Amino acid sequence: MGNIVITLPDGSSKELPANSNGLDLANSIGPKLAKDSVAIVVNGIQRDLSDILPDNADVSIITKNSDEGVEIMRHTLSAQVLALAVKNLYPDTQLAIGPTIEDGFYYDFFMHKPISSDDLSKIENEMNRIIETKSTISKTYHTKKEALNIFDDLEETFKSEIISDSEQKDNFQIYTQKETGFVDLCRGPHLPNLSMIGSFKLTKVAGAYWRGDSNKPMLTRIYGTAWNTKKELSSYLEKLKKAEEFDHRKLGKEMNLFHFQDEAPGMVFWHPKGWTIYTHLQYYVRKMQKRAGYREVNTPEVVDRKLWETSGHWEQYKENMFITEIDDEHANEKRTNALKPMNCPNHVQIYNQGIKSYRDLPFRLAEFGKCHRYEASGTMHGLMRVRGFAQDDGHIFCTEDQIESETKNFVDLLSSMYKDLGFTDFKIKLSTRPDKRIGSDESWDKAEKALQDGIEKLKLEYTIDEGDGAFYGPKLDFVLTDAIARKWQCGTLQVDFNLPRRFDSTYIGEDGNKHTPVLLHRAALGSFERFIGILLENYGGKLPLWLAPAQTVIAAITDEANEYATALNKELLENGIRSELDIRNEQISYKVREHSLQKAPYIIAVGKKEVTDNTVSIRRLGSETTETVQKENFIKNIIKESLPPV
Repeated sequence: MGNIVITLPDGSSKELPANSNGLDLANSIGPKLAKDSVAIVVNGIQRDLSDILPDNADVSIITKNSDEGVEIMRHTLSAQVLALAVKNLYPDTQLAIGPTIEDGFYYDFFMHKPISSDDLSKIENEMNRIIETKSTISKTYHTKKEALNIFDDLEETFKSEIISDSEQKDNFQIYTQKETGFVDLCRGPHLPNLSMIGSFKLTKVAGAYWRGDSNKPMLTRIYGTAWNTKKELSSYLEKLKKAEEFDHRKLGKEMNLFHFQDEAPGMVFWHPKGWTIYTHLQYYVRKMQKRAGYREVNTPEVVDRKLWETSGHWEQYKENMFITEIDDEHANEKRTNALKPMNCPNHVQIYNQGIKSYRDLPFRLAEFGKCHRYEASGTMHGLMRVRGFAQDDGHIFCTEDQIESETKNFVDLLSSMYKDLGFTDFKIKLSTRPDKRIGSDESWDKAEKALQDGIEKLKLEYTIDEGDGAFYGPKLDFVLTDAIARKWQCGTLQVDFNLPRRFDSTYIGEDGNKHTPVLLHRAALGSFERFIGILLENYGGKLPLWLAPAQTVIAAITDEANEYATALNKELLENGIRSELDIRNEQISYKVREHSLQKAPYIIAVGKKEVTDNTVSIRRLGSETTETVQKENFIKNIIKESLPPV
């Protein structure tokens, strides 16, 4: 039958007998590699080890300790082990889907009897029993009709629906465990056998609508995490525990910062202390942007649909917009408006006022623009995902030749801001054209190249995220790492050749002719709401002094110190310190506990001795000891310490 030739990642070639599979390739390289192999990548597509290799293919081997290998292990654990365990324990359950997610996996089930987190240990025990079988996993390919017959016979209606709705005609992949007989439809790839599964933990139970549609059945979603070793699992679970402790929703309640309620889902009710954080963060961003050459503007929140039709949002983003209708009874004419989901079309309107010259470029605008987006109710999560939010939004109108310098300027600005806010580490992703987009391929080619050239000339490392660009242009996304190693996508820089053209934006070039500017969309923090949530979790509520809602609390130990405490509090307030006074008739230990829970950076205790000596006793947040200093020295030091970074 002849041989086939395979090209390996290092450029070398391997000649193998025809009908060789991925495992054969691994064995031909070495027994250790074969032992560690879990899957292959054939011409850029992940495949099972058992898949036959085509001739003249580019092939790489995925090992169990690689990131891809861990993801495949998690997928196998979800689709082959968790699914079977639930079926064994609850036989009338129907299977839906079980994908991987960051650091873990989940599986959706249709269950006639609800389960809770109390049931997870029982499911884990059954999963461990299944893993101990060390069952091998095989794969077969089927036509659409064959696949439907299999899952109709199994009465797995959700699997049958997936098959029926698929445009795929054949090559449906069905995986079977040899020792258990379990059968499932899956895109794969999977581990060759269950003995390669590492350490895992089921984490929570939640509800989820089938295919995210509230008109479809509610499913039970079981989440879990999995790692190659027990040590890695323990480390991750410790991080989860810390994340729960630092959850911004919990901190928001303890610190009395904000709340949500049913009458305004996804909209934040900011309390005085929370709004203090918000306004001081905004003040900082405003100063930094002004220093970087931005001019602040303010634009309407409600705009006629005509603007959104021109921009392309009506066609591409309508389902995420809040739309208002004004009928003839309440206005001279019937109109359809929308709350702005973003600020960019409004900023173009400001740019278009008056004739612009090349000498006016770059033309930088900034706005703390209030935006509204209709997020599905199941996706909202405290401050992290809301329906109403403000962005530190900016738009730069420039020439193509200025893209590189403006990219550098923005990265410098963003780096300084992140450092000031306590984030020293961030990664950059270049997101390219999505399937759903506006503009020609030529304009996208030009935009992607300009952005890539700009970041490469800065000699900054980046990864490419294929297909995740905005519908109007490619973008750089800036991903922060917080104190417990979680990743947060915050800043963005987007190159747009389309919007200025749609709105007939022009400038007069050096040649005296009209040209279309490039529009750079940018934000350093993104949503203020979300970034404050990130800040709270990064610091565990212990915000830097300049951002803390109450910087000091003056707590009187005895009634005799009330007058002294009141005068000190007044002096601090007059010097710009956000100070609070606590002269309640409570024990000082009670006051310290309460204000520590609210994360006050400094609790200043004053009693009879402090009054006599003109001193203060300082308890810093997180410290078990107190320090006594002269009152004047304390005031001088805290004024200096509380200054914002700019």
